[in-house]
Amino acid sequence: MCGIFGLLIHPDYQASKHAAKEVLHGLARMSEARGKDSSGMAFLDFGQNEAKVLKGNLRLRELLKDPSTQSKLDASLDAWRKQRVPFLAFGHARLVTNGSQLEQVNNQPVVKNGDLLIHNGIITNHEVLWESLHQKREFQIDSEVILATLSDKLLSTAREVPLSQVFDRMEGTFSIMAFLGSRQEMLLASNNGSLHYIHEPGKFLAFASEAYFLQKITQKKAWRQFSDTDPEIRAVGPWAGVWIDPERCQIQNLDWHRPVKASQELKKKWNNNILEVKGNHPQKAMVLEPEVYFNRNRETALFNLLENPKEKVRTLRRCTRCILPETFPFIHFDAKGICNYCHGYKPKSRGNRLPELMDMLEPYRKPGRQDCIVPFSGGRDSTFALHMAKKELGLNPIALTYDWGMVTDLARRNISRVCGKLGIENIVVAADIRWKRENIRKNVSAWLRKPHLGMVPLFMAGDKYFFFYTDRLKKQTGIKLNLWGINHLENTDFKVGFAGIPPQFDKEKIYSLSLARQLKLFGFVGSQLIQNPGYLNQSWLDNLGSFATRFLAPKRDEFHLFDFYPWDEAEIDNTLREYHWEKAIDTSTTWRIGDGTAGFYNYIYYTVAGFSEVDTFRSNQIREGMITREKAVELAERENEPRFETIRWYLEMIGLDFTASIKKINAIPKLY
Repeated sequence: MCGIFGLLIHPDYQASKHAAKEVLHGLARMSEARGKDSSGMAFLDFGQNEAKVLKGNLRLRELLKDPSTQSKLDASLDAWRKQRVPFLAFGHARLVTNGSQLEQVNNQPVVKNGDLLIHNGIITNHEVLWESLHQKREFQIDSEVILATLSDKLLSTAREVPLSQVFDRMEGTFSIMAFLGSRQEMLLASNNGSLHYIHEPGKFLAFASEAYFLQKITQKKAWRQFSDTDPEIRAVGPWAGVWIDPERCQIQNLDWHRPVKASQELKKKWNNNILEVKGNHPQKAMVLEPEVYFNRNRETALFNLLENPKEKVRTLRRCTRCILPETFPFIHFDAKGICNYCHGYKPKSRGNRLPELMDMLEPYRKPGRQDCIVPFSGGRDSTFALHMAKKELGLNPIALTYDWGMVTDLARRNISRVCGKLGIENIVVAADIRWKRENIRKNVSAWLRKPHLGMVPLFMAGDKYFFFYTDRLKKQTGIKLNLWGINHLENTDFKVGFAGIPPQFDKEKIYSLSLARQLKLFGFVGSQLIQNPGYLNQSWLDNLGSFATRFLAPKRDEFHLFDFYPWDEAEIDNTLREYHWEKAIDTSTTWRIGDGTAGFYNYIYYTVAGFSEVDTFRSNQIREGMITREKAVELAERENEPRFETIRWYLEMIGLDFTASIKKINAIPKLY
């Protein structure tokens, strides 16, 4: 979930300070793509046995520019050249999960008992792990439990133990570099392979969260001044480790199940000098977990503001075959009360065609190497697609996650659970979340001033770059194939229907519009901009890019799992349980819980129009023969109940007042 990186140089290695600095800076800047919420770096002084740690609530590129960082980097490089001691610097670009970035102890490197750690991933069962450890917990951040476990299980015993015995109780993902201060040793370890390194014995070692970062740095001019070889980039894991002797710059590859033993030779006491670096960001927490901070029982006045017009909604005329109401855009009914959406529906299920898909995948396979990219939002369908890619299709996938700003912490934990259990590398592209949330705030504020249901999709514009980053990762890795878990039953034509775009029953993909419809949609949005200039804000270029990415970007070498395999809700939910998948506290369904926006916009649709995405989804299930109409009515009424905790979280994260926002939504004239 974060970016980690580092550079170790042997005391006698002949390279310029300038080249070493450029290599380190290059790794740092690229690592920031994985997390921009906070950052930290450590510079180790082997002459004084002191770790100089800087971290704070600022982006890594800002930390690099800070005078304190520059002076400590220069001092470390001077000591390496003049005192002939190892140069070791490492850092962390954080995508915040648990543990507020406003408290420096929760930012990384984590410092505990003279040891240091940088961690990419999430330990999802850290609360349980602490119960069996002798170490005292000091911080909120889950990563602390890794250092405590290393101390208890590996460093405090004279016997040899395998890494599996140290790490196997941990659920979630971890790719780590631990510096064990009293022994002056380093450990690289990963359970999902999101850790890569370059090593020239007795010369240097560089590591990063993505192989692409190392590949790019070796193409820079500074690298040619640093090394005259074309290095091999190696992966750590999944389920593997590397011991490093920093003074000799030698490594030992560790088998996960073979006993290993840390050095019992205690060196001179290692000291840690920690400096908090202040950034210019607003002092606002990036993560507030709904299950911890928001509760309808404690906030009854706010909860009671939410409307649930189910009694009035029950009186709406509905299709006699599905459950779409009379307020649905472009709907009309025949003499039997059956709607045009049922008449125009083309069945999506094509049966189990996995053997056919297996044959089509043959040209893409790369035995023993990664050969597929699965876009992985953390939702239930992408989880199932990743599971099928690995377990049933025999692919070696990379899971790509685009964290655009409104991905919930719950989704991030589920991503870690699945990737950790499957041993799958998770490449994360993290947006500038503060900027994205500010864009959303401006657009929602503009919408609230002049509400129009046709403009609600603008709230989600920022997440459509998933398509762009999937294509970019294919180019970076040389992997041609990507497999999507898009569920055709989630077709939501009504969203553009409210913009005056009629349904298109013959389209092949749910995220597609004909050219004529695209132009009409563009015209509608243009008219809204004229009527509501509040939309003309800093987000507009981002919104245009989203439109281009979704509708115009080329789609090559991609397959959709549910074109070849029946979508079955019960099977998917059973699969989720295998991964200890976590559910939201404010709904019984596993659907639409990975992104906080859905609870908000579905509240708008339901209160204003008397239906939401739930109704369209359950109607499609009826048409496919998956559920009865009676069951769909029951589920829709339950699942359309306002999701208080999620809506509270959403408005808090984008900086809008809950009371004022909900009152404005409730005041919008109803369509029924």
